[in-house]
Amino acid sequence: MDHYIDLKLLPDPEFAATQLMSALVSKLHRGLHDLRRDDVGISFPDVETARHHLGSRLRLHGNREALSQLLALNWLTGMRDHVQLSELAAVPAQVRYRQVSRVQVDSNPERLRRRLIKRHGISEQEARERIPDSAAKRCNLPFVNLRSNGTGQAFALFIRHGAIVETAKAGTFNGYGLSSTATIPWF
Repeated sequence: MDHYIDLKLLPDPEFAATQLMSALVSKLHRGLHDLRRDDVGISFPDVETARHHLGSRLRLHGNREALSQLLALNWLTGMRDHVQLSELAAVPAQVRYRQVSRVQVDSNPERLRRRLIKRHGISEQEARERIPDSAAKRCNLPFVNLRSNGTGQAFALFIRHGAIVETAKAGTFNGYGLSSTATIPWF
């Protein structure tokens, strides 16, 4: 993780920044999937000032080779008019580190009921009694709205920026550039 690229969303009168960020993360996911690499991480440098959303900047972290391969894929097709892409740059010398991870929340009572019916063969009424609408969990983390390539279902990808630490932790990143073990440079 010695290099990075910043992608800054440009203001657009037709699309909200949150909508553009969701589209950008979706395209990145496809690019990372096609590359089949687990050494590219992401962060959102403006997350703390953005108030309940991820801000207007997406930062890609990795080594020079991994980031160059990602850029060569041309995964930004359709987004180029909406983002300003920085040059590939070396991470500054004095940085701290942070884990950026996915948080999964079972927030949809209807989906939980369908799962209960399918797994336990109970009636819809019994499932509704076991899982009332009030069982929905709330999550105050920022998120992007995505659609599953496999099922076509829409879902919220909640993203947590962990505590800032002094030392890096090695690990791998998932197809969204998130990790429950590895850290990215934070600057």
